[in-house]
Amino acid sequence: MNYVITGGAGNVSGPLVKDLLAAGKQVTVIGRNAEHLKELIQAGATAAIGSVEDAHFLIEAFKNADAAYTMIPPKFETENWKQYVAGVAENYAVAIEASKIKHVVNLSSIGAHLSEGAGPISALHYAERLLNSLEGVNILHLRPTFFYQNLLTSIPLVRNAGIIGSNFSIGDNKFPLVDPTDIAQVAFQELVTLKFSGNSFRYIASDEVSTDSIAQTIGNAIGNPDLKWVLFSEGDALQIMRRAGLSKEIAENFTAMHASLDSGRVTEDYWKKKPLVLGKVKLADFAKVFSRLYADAS
Repeated sequence: MNYVITGGAGNVSGPLVKDLLAAGKQVTVIGRNAEHLKELIQAGATAAIGSVEDAHFLIEAFKNADAAYTMIPPKFETENWKQYVAGVAENYAVAIEASKIKHVVNLSSIGAHLSEGAGPISALHYAERLLNSLEGVNILHLRPTFFYQNLLTSIPLVRNAGIIGSNFSIGDNKFPLVDPTDIAQVAFQELVTLKFSGNSFRYIASDEVSTDSIAQTIGNAIGNPDLKWVLFSEGDALQIMRRAGLSKEIAENFTAMHASLDSGRVTEDYWKKKPLVLGKVKLADFAKVFSRLYADAS
């Protein structure tokens, strides 16, 4: 079996490529920088160097593949996030049709059931719909929950203000979080077995906690047991993101996404169709990573 994997050596794509190679599969990995793919190339992967914003490049890279893993890499410098996401999704659709690939595992997100009101996630709703329109292609959308790694952007806030928070606050066991390695494992299983058919989606989570328990667990890990989760207003959250260097458009999108998290709209479908089994990486495991990076930032 020949696989084409987008996302380079990212937190999901990198482990996925290694697992496929270990299983004896032929893998082409798409990335913008050959140096970043060096480890995967040494492990046996074939590199395709180019941009997912280039449809002609993708058509060539997808040639001869039996199955694909697609993801839309973040681009924080873009002036229109949703337009960027739509453009990449359209390029994938063109390349999938041209290559006649019959199985695609696509990285989407929790909240992708919402066509509007969820910031950048709503763009992934469009991407799902577009890929689902391809005739004769089996599409499985992975809908991971909130990435643990998103919490790492709070390190300056924790260090400088002694608090952690955002414009959302979620109660006990109602905030699902996920680790990229758990996503990679699900993607690997689905790509190796290829049992999915038609258009479907699958939620992925590693733990279900509260925002207060995030503060408590991280606080204990960094030696600050009094750390509290603070619910910011949308205006304050927007200002914090702007001071962190995000563009106005990106900051507004993420503020809207977090507001939708706070209202429960982003997670509403998850609780109806949540996974029977959660991933291996728990909040306590991630807190160790946060603690190490927090110490390194001192």
